[in-house]
Amino acid sequence: MSPALMRVLRVVVLLSAVRGAPLATVTLPPVILEPVPLEPVPVPSEPVRVDSGADQNISIPINTEQQQQQQQQQVSLDVDVMLTGELNPNHYPARRAAQVVLHHLNTRYGSPYWWGALRQVHKATAEALGDSGRKYSLEVTLQDQISGTKETCTAEVVFPGGPAGGPPQVTTSYEGKSEINTQAQEEALYNQYNTSQNLLSGHNLPDSYGHVAPGMEPFWHLGGVASSFVMLKESSENTLYNMAQVVSVTQLATENNQLRFNYDVLLHEMVSQEIIHWKLLASWSPQEGVKASQMELLPKCHHCEPPQEH
Repeated sequence: MSPALMRVLRVVVLLSAVRGAPLATVTLPPVILEPVPLEPVPVPSEPVRVDSGADQNISIPINTEQQQQQQQQQVSLDVDVMLTGELNPNHYPARRAAQVVLHHLNTRYGSPYWWGALRQVHKATAEALGDSGRKYSLEVTLQDQISGTKETCTAEVVFPGGPAGGPPQVTTSYEGKSEINTQAQEEALYNQYNTSQNLLSGHNLPDSYGHVAPGMEPFWHLGGVASSFVMLKESSENTLYNMAQVVSVTQLATENNQLRFNYDVLLHEMVSQEIIHWKLLASWSPQEGVKASQMELLPKCHHCEPPQEH
């Protein structure tokens, strides 16, 4: 083809393109799309956090039952953490356990001339024992309310766990009344009331003014010691007991060389602020110490109030 003819053809092609006339028709073969298998998307075990663009995220729960189980486990763990480790010695958990130590020592060493009181908690720790309960380790100072002497000791208190429960178990380094000797006083009191023809009786120890007649003080102390048998038995991590008053005391006939007394006492449960009425059969001798052989919870006394402090 000559160069001139080539130039003519180029002009024709350009003019056709400008005017929009089609130069040729191209037919494309049909495209067949094959399906592509999709892999399963893993479902997360934790809630998905979706950023909403604001200051907070939207939480979409994935497994509600699993979350509830985790929350229950966390609540149980939080309780254990709260009640384990070092405790504030001035707070209730430590003082409740220390009060149990006091009741234990009163049942072992108490007499008409030795009646312990809790004066200070120096150290306290708590340890979870699983189903077996909880153990408290303590360092405390006790004071004899009669002589005023003080002694410091260490102790462990275990509150049993499980539905059966039971009274707390106590071990202590306390070795007894080392600084005082009340044997002569105890022998004299025992001989006086063992041979007396007139059996003792009294009521309202102390009275509404906080007064106790001097001759009745040993039997007020004896009632406090006997009450510790009840308070030790009834104590738990949720209670704090003190004896409020001896409502009445009546001497019974001596048996097996033991002076015996019927006591009606009011116990003050500090947490619930309840006044609880108990009847006790207490026995005592210098050789055998104090025992509470019978303990009976009496109907609630709606008019009973502890004596006011002065």
